[in-house]
Formats: sequence, C-alpha cells, structure tokens
Amino acid sequence: MMWAFFERLLDPSMLSPHGICLLWEPELIWLHVVSDACIAAAYFSIPFALAILVTKRRDLKFGWVYWAFAIFIMACGLTHVLSIYTLWVPVYGIEGMVKAATAVASVVTAGALWPLLPKILTIPSPFELRQVQAALEEEEIKSRDATLLLQQVSDAQRAMRESVARLTAIVETAVDGVILLDAQDHILLFNPACERLFGYSADEIMGRNVRMLMPEAGTAPDSHARHFATAGEAIGLRKDGSTFSMDVSVGRTRQDGELIFVGIVHDLTARKLTEQQLQQAQKMETVGQLSGGIAHDFNNLLTVIIGNAEHLSEQLKARPDLRRFSEDICQSGERGAELTQRLLAFSRRQLLQPQTIDCRGLLESMFKLLKRTLREDIEIRTASRPGTIVAFADRAQLESAVLNLALNAQDAMPAGGHLTLSTELTTLDDDYRTLHPEVASGSYVLISITDDGEGMMPEVTRRAFEPFFTTKEVGKGSGLGLSMVYGFAKQSNGHVSIYSEPGLGTTVRIYLPRADIGSSHAELSDGEDAAPRGYETILIAEDDPFVRSSAIRRVEALGYRVVAAVNGKEALQQLRTEPGIDMLFTDIVMPGGMSGWELADQARRIRPGLPVLFTSGYALETLVEQGHAHAQAIVLTKPYRKVELAQRLRDAFAAAVVTS
Repeated sequence: MMWAFFERLLDPSMLSPHGICLLWEPELIWLHVVSDACIAAAYFSIPFALAILVTKRRDLKFGWVYWAFAIFIMACGLTHVLSIYTLWVPVYGIEGMVKAATAVASVVTAGALWPLLPKILTIPSPFELRQVQAALEEEEIKSRDATLLLQQVSDAQRAMRESVARLTAIVETAVDGVILLDAQDHILLFNPACERLFGYSADEIMGRNVRMLMPEAGTAPDSHARHFATAGEAIGLRKDGSTFSMDVSVGRTRQDGELIFVGIVHDLTARKLTEQQLQQAQKMETVGQLSGGIAHDFNNLLTVIIGNAEHLSEQLKARPDLRRFSEDICQSGERGAELTQRLLAFSRRQLLQPQTIDCRGLLESMFKLLKRTLREDIEIRTASRPGTIVAFADRAQLESAVLNLALNAQDAMPAGGHLTLSTELTTLDDDYRTLHPEVASGSYVLISITDDGEGMMPEVTRRAFEPFFTTKEVGKGSGLGLSMVYGFAKQSNGHVSIYSEPGLGTTVRIYLPRADIGSSHAELSDGEDAAPRGYETILIAEDDPFVRSSAIRRVEALGYRVVAAVNGKEALQQLRTEPGIDMLFTDIVMPGGMSGWELADQARRIRPGLPVLFTSGYALETLVEQGHAHAQAIVLTKPYRKVELAQRLRDAFAAAVVTS
C-alpha cells in the first residue's frame, strides 16, 4: 500500500509540465529558468564556502551549526533546480519530497539555533578580544621582564661566585700573608702564605688573638690591629719561637655593621739580607779602592827602589861583597811588588798577565793543594786527555778560579763525595755560537770541575753567575765567587758554562783560548843580555821626581838619549823645540789637568805616528774604565825591572811601525 502511494506520487504521466501554465511563453519560460539557475548556483556555492571554512578553521565554536546551514541551503538550491526541471517534466512528486526534506532541515536548523543563541552571545566581541589581547601582551611583557630579571639575578649570582672564587684564589695564592681580624684582634682568616710564614696552620690559629704572632705586642690596652695600621715594620714570632722582620699594613672596613681589619704581612728577611750584603759589598768596595790607591803609591816607591837597586848592582860588579846588599834590596822590592799586585787583585785593578799554561800540569800541581785544602771525605780525581793542552791566560787567576770552584763543590757535598778535575782540547763551532752568540767559534782548552753533590735547580743554575746571588746560609758565601770566575773567563776571551742536576751533581766548564805552541809568552829574563838596547831619543814625562830620576838613569843605561819633563805642558814644549825626539814615555796619571793619555793625543797631533809607552801603578782595565787609556795602549806596569822596560820600549817602537 505504501509502495503504491509512492508510485502514484512519483508517476508524472497524469500531470502536465509547469510550462503549460506559462502558455509556453518563451519570455516567461527563460525568466524562470535564469532566475532559478542563479538562485541555485548561489545556494550551492554557500555550502561549499562553509565547508571550506569549517575544514580550515577547526577552532571555530559550534562547527556543526555551519554544517546544518550548509545542508539547509543546499536543499534550498536543489528546489530551484527542480523548479527549472518541472517546466518541461512534471516531476512534482520529487519536487515535493525535496521541499519536504528542505522543510525538515530548516525546522531542525531553526530549532537548534534558538537554544544555541545564548552561547553564541557569550563569544567575545572584537573590542573585548582587543582588550584580552592587550592584557595578554601586557602579561607577556611582564613575563619577559620577569625572565630578564631572573637572568640578571642569575648572572649577578654567577658573577658574585666568580668574584668570590677569584678573590679567594688571590688570597690563597698571594705571596704576602693576608690576615683578617675582628675588632678584638681575633683571627678570622689566615691564608697559606701566613701558614708558611708563621708555621701555624689555619685551623690552629683561627679565632686566636693576633698578639701571639708579634712578640712586642705585650699587654698594650689598645687594639693591636689599630696600632699596626700606622706602625709599618714589626717583628714576627713563628711557631718554633724564632723571629723575623716583617712589614705590616692594615686596612679597616665594616661587614654587617661589625668593624674588621685586613692585614698584609710582607717578609723582610730577604730584603734585610740583601741590605746587609749591599753594605758589605760597599764596605769591600771602599776597602778595595783604598787598597788600590795604596798599591799605586807603593808601586811608585818600589819603582824608585828597584830601579836604583838595579843601577847600584850594575855599578858594583867589581865589589861582590857590596853587590849582595843591592841584590837583597832588589829582591825585597820585588816581594813588595808581589804584595801590591795582590792588593790590586783584591780591588780588581790588577792587569792580567796572560801566558802559555800547561793545563794538565796546572791541574796536577793543584791536586796537592786541594788535597790539603779540602775535607778528607772529598775524593779528588784528575782526568786529562793525552797530548799537549796549552791555554793562553793568566795563570794566577786560573788557579784562583779552579780553587774557588773546588771550594764551592766541597760545600755542595756536605756528606763527602768525588771531585773530578779534567782538561781537554775542544772546538766551539757555529752551531754552539748560535746558542751562545757572545762566544767566538774556534779552538779552546776546556777545563771541567765536576762534583756529585746536591746539584742545583734550573732556576738557581740560571742565576748562578749573577753577582751576590748565593744559596748558601748567611755568612757562608758572598755570592761573588762564580761571578769572578765568569769575569775572568770573559776577560780572557773565553767562556764559562754550568750544568747541574738536582741530586746528581754539577759541572762547571771553563773554555780558554788555545795557545799557539810555537808562540812565546815566556816570562822575561832579568839577565843583562836579555835587555834589548837602543839609540833613539826618548822624552820622559813623570811628575814624581824620584821616579823620574830613576827612569832617566835606567833608560840612559839602555843606550838611549833622554829628554825629561815634569808634566804634560812641559812635555809638549819639549816636542816643539826638540825635533829629534823619537818616543814619548809618560806616566798616565799626572797632576796639573793633563793626563798621560791626553798628552799622547796632543803629542801625536804635533808628531803624527809618534811611538808612546805608558806607565802606571794601576792596571790597564782600570785606566780604560776611567777614560785614561784604551785597551790597545802599551802599558808598563810599575814597578818594573830593567829588562821589562827595555822590552816595552822596543814593543812601542814596533807597534808604531806596524800602525804607520
């Protein structure tokens, strides 16, 4: 029955199309068609737009309402499509069913919309949304500010921790002692430098009164920290009862309202020791200057004594009984000359007298001396390479250097040990000179002094040759020994090096110029036949009348003609009036404003190429330092023997010929 109803409803055979009602007027027909088509197209586009909106914006509230409206509008559009279709086909049943479905959709949508309306009205308006957005932005700003503030606080805390760590490290590693005190002089902080300085650990001393560190604190009623805020230098008391000099400076501040004091303690022991050494060095320098001056004056006197004694000996050849007395005078004068040379050596004004030295023989001769000098628990050995080992240096200074190094080695072996002296020939090449630019490459004689004592740390080895540097206890070393060895080696155109290993020992190597075996540096003979003679005219300039008289007699005895002058001015006048003068023989240090060196300079302006022989009681090095001569000058050191005078006169003539 239901099926029959739908068949009758959907059967269009008994019905007429809608166009008949319009009398098939084309204008009316197309008016309806176009209007319904446009309405249908608009209705169909709206659901698609809503579908896209809901699909893309899933955050929209009440999304199902949009779908309900889309269905309703789609149904409305379908009715207009059927209105066009029924103009020609009378499917009014289908059209009715579509309209019924549209009615259902519209009723359902309208019925659901009214209950939903209050909820829709609660949706914020654009103004309210802008207010909410402004509030959110303000909250965001506050949140950023809070985050920034937290970051700043975190950075400040980290910086504070780093600053505390840095300050702690400074206090912990400070060379000077740092003490923190409260107002009652109780110790609040005691850094490691203080622990090393006073001998107490921080745990032992913390909370105790600072007076226990200063013996002169006594029972002073005022704060000890306040007292030393202006006191400066003080005496410190160590845990073991010993005392030391220290410099104390105290500052004050407040912490949590409480007065606290910060004390800096500087150990003055090293400075006091240095000051004592400086005073000793100044005293020794003064004594040295005095010794040098005395030696110079004695040399003038000895020159007269030896010269006259020699002259007297020559005149008494026929009287051996009397000549013996003049020879005794001469020998005594020579011993006095040796004494003055020692005084000059003490004052470092001696003239080095380099000569050929058999270094193997020198070490063997020193072996006996060292056996008597060093302790019995020091075993001395000598080890030399075969062959001739000859150096060119001052023998006395080399012996002194070896003895000095042997005594140093003995101090480095308090429990005994072995001392080895060796010598050999060696060559310092360009590779060695690259490491030591001050050393000239070439052949050298190497003298090594080796011990198996305590050795030295690298930082000590680097400073070993510095004047006044010593690691020995106070009173057991001046710090000048190695520096004097260094100076001797350099002055001899040599080199010195030191190698040491802690706990193994030390080796000091002295490199001296190798002597040409064929050359002769033998000591001058004092025999009559060894004195070369001459015939030239010599101008003698000497302020001391006794020395001048002795020099005249000795030069004349060698066959020369003599012209004398008492000072530089008179000597220059003699040069102008005496055309036959062949040489100037002058004392270097003369009163009257003109030294021997200045006299020689002006004399050579008058007589270019004039030979000059200088004489002085001082060493050439001292005269060079004082500006009285240069290192190439030919100097005859007072007092001198006749043969030495004769040889130096010929040396001066020969040097002038080579120069010209």
